[in-house]
Amino acid sequence: MTHVYFDHNATTPLDEGVLEAMLPYLREQYGNASSRHEFGTQARKAVNQAREQVAALVGVQPVQVVFTSGGTEANNAFIKGAAGMLKPSQLAVSAIEHPCVARPAQELTRAGWKLRKLAVDSDGRVDLGDVAQALKEPTGIVSVMLANNETGVIQDVAAIAEQARAARAWVHTDAVQALGKIDVDFSALNVHAMTLSAHKIYGPKGVGALVLDKRIELKPLISGGGHEQGQRSGTENVAGIVGFGAACELAAGRMRDLAPRLAAMRDELERGLCGMDSVIFGAGAKRVPNTSYFAFPGIEGETLVIELDQAGFAVASGAACSSTSTEPSATLLAMGIAPEVARGAVRFSLGKDNTAAQVADFLRALAGVLARLKRLTAIAV
Repeated sequence: MTHVYFDHNATTPLDEGVLEAMLPYLREQYGNASSRHEFGTQARKAVNQAREQVAALVGVQPVQVVFTSGGTEANNAFIKGAAGMLKPSQLAVSAIEHPCVARPAQELTRAGWKLRKLAVDSDGRVDLGDVAQALKEPTGIVSVMLANNETGVIQDVAAIAEQARAARAWVHTDAVQALGKIDVDFSALNVHAMTLSAHKIYGPKGVGALVLDKRIELKPLISGGGHEQGQRSGTENVAGIVGFGAACELAAGRMRDLAPRLAAMRDELERGLCGMDSVIFGAGAKRVPNTSYFAFPGIEGETLVIELDQAGFAVASGAACSSTSTEPSATLLAMGIAPEVARGAVRFSLGKDNTAAQVADFLRALAGVLARLKRLTAIAV
């Protein structure tokens, strides 16, 4: 059976153009980018070019891009690195942050920081009124993701940043799930730092970036030889970085045409879901075009994911990093969704190679799976 992949928010397949760009640096161009000889010089040129490609996609200067091992490291590097430069005060993060922001934020409470979780409404949008309330207390760091990895809901980061800057806080956004799906402009968002990742935009796993305002300095998370302008020591992953740069350039070229096509398929999916007594989370908010997060009351999300996998369709029951957990989604609970409904959540995320025919096939398979599960439930009762 050929499986159809609808889990692009977890990871994306490596683009052929990205692989082509990487291969020379996995074979003959194996130099260390810090070496002074020709091999090293070629590697350094490749890293510099990739830095320019990543910078161009988010509208910054190349010197602002610090390469990391991925989004998790970049988020940790900012949260812990900012805390290392500031006097402990309040740290405010949204209640729907990815664990790689939420957990380091929680860890800082042991170092004297006070953690404040910013509330969201029933559609998963950060409450700007609660931001204002939170900022009445001295606040050093604010971190709010640009697009949620589960619901796809887009946050008004620029408005949050305006309030946070007025309170003299450093502002960070995790833009991993937004990059390549919507326009991401560092300056327009008015943040001090932004996290990016390659494998969400058809690039390789194991490489990401922290984009920094040139006026701030972080305490490095990893110390050593002073690579990446002293912000992230360690021999550069040249092939991965080259792949990240290529993926950013390809994303810039395809986004204008891809976004409306993905949105049309997502909307077609949701029209079908509406005829199946579904609950669609975040449907009233602005979302990235490829994502739909839904549930069928009375049916466990994990069961539905397994059944759909057996029918030939790969979807997720939540964030990939926490898919082994049986706890309801923290994002949905923060939105006020009842735990029994949240446990039924399934995330469907489209990619560039998906087709309308595949979505139609998915809806037919889903209808069949639901009918069988409901029959089994009725028999059990």
